[in-house]
Amino acid sequence: MLVAVIVGCEVAFWVVLLAGLIARYPLRRPRLGAALLIAVPVVDLVLLAATMIDLRRGATATFAHGLAAAYLGFSVAFGHSMVRWADERFAHRFAGGPPPRRAPRYGMARARHEWREWGKGMIGWAVACAVLLAGIAVVGDGERTAELWAWTGRLSVVMAGWLVFWPVAYTVFPKRAPRGA
Repeated sequence: MLVAVIVGCEVAFWVVLLAGLIARYPLRRPRLGAALLIAVPVVDLVLLAATMIDLRRGATATFAHGLAAAYLGFSVAFGHSMVRWADERFAHRFAGGPPPRRAPRYGMARARHEWREWGKGMIGWAVACAVLLAGIAVVGDGERTAELWAWTGRLSVVMAGWLVFWPVAYTVFPKRAPRGA
C-alpha cells in the first residue's frame, strides 16, 4: 500500500509541476502557475503523513517505509533545483527565455558542480535520516523499526559511493575537453 502512495506522490509531483508550468507559460496565468508550483511540496507532506500514520497504527516498518523517507529527503534537497530545471526549459520553449543552463562538462568547473550536487545529496541524506529516526522514535519498538535502521546504513553507503565516484574522482582526475573543442 505504501509503495502505491510513494508512486502516487512521485506522479503527483510531476503532474503539479507540469500544471504549474503550463499555467505559467502557455496559458499566461503566472499567479495560477505560481500557486501550483508552491503546492508542489504539499505532495511531500502527504507522503510524510501517510508514512507516519501507517507506523503509528502498528505497522512494522518495511522497505517501503524506508523508501518513503529517502524519497522525502531527496525531494526536499533536489526539489527546488528540479523545479528550476523544468522552469528554465518551459521559459525557453514557451516564453522566449534564454537557453537553459547546462552543467559544466570539464575541468574544475565540473568538479565544483559535482561537489555542489553531492552537498545537496547530503542535505537529502540528513533529512531522510531525520525522518527515519523520527519514525523509530514514533514507533518506539526496536523489532518493528529494524528496517528503518537498515535504511540509514543504505543511504550512508550510497552517499559514500557518490562522494568517491563523482566529486572526489572529478577533483582528482578532472575531465578534460577534447582537443580542438
